[in-house]
Amino acid sequence: MEEYKREFIDFMVESDVLKFGEFTLKSGRKSPFFMNAGAYVTGEQLHRLGQYYARAIHDNFGLDFDVVFGPAYKGIPLSVVTTIALHELYGKEARYCSNRKEVKDHGDTGILLGSNLTDGDRVVMVEDVTTSGKSIDETYPIITGQADIEVVGLMVSLNRMEVGREGVKAAIDEVSDRYGFPTASIVNMREVTEHLYNREVAGRVVIDDELKAAIDAYYETYGAKA
Repeated sequence: MEEYKREFIDFMVESDVLKFGEFTLKSGRKSPFFMNAGAYVTGEQLHRLGQYYARAIHDNFGLDFDVVFGPAYKGIPLSVVTTIALHELYGKEARYCSNRKEVKDHGDTGILLGSNLTDGDRVVMVEDVTTSGKSIDETYPIITGQADIEVVGLMVSLNRMEVGREGVKAAIDEVSDRYGFPTASIVNMREVTEHLYNREVAGRVVIDDELKAAIDAYYETYGAKA
């Protein structure tokens, strides 16, 4: 595993973004872990977050694209910090773009925030985590309806590696199959578990034997089969 991935896993724990315990998800599943990207709130956290996204995008998709798009609402700051980090780390000049939940009909009108989309634009999409693909289903028709664009790929921070709504593949893979563009994550839960098992972060063991057993049991039931 690349060093920046190890750092990112520790970063999620230290930022109280990735939590372990017992959580009821929106789907109704009882999960031994939960991720809340809304807990990245400080300047340092957002700066580092953008750098991790930029590195993962560089490694998975390269730098041949024009726009970083983040679906509203959590994707808005992600697209901004990632665009800044791409310039900082690689000298890559990309534009940020996000959507509004409602079309604005006065002043800065339209459905988009940031850059407009133009024919020929190559777009990288960024999200925190994809659990069902719903936000992509909502926003993909919006951005492809604005101009003749190509989506280069979707980058999420964590691949939960559990079955999506079709019940076989992970949600992030379902998105790839549905729309025909590649998807990737900074890290996945297998990497998270391997890195944190019986290891201290900030002075405590994050995943002990009991929690590891709970995670394994969860994936016996909900783990993606492909």
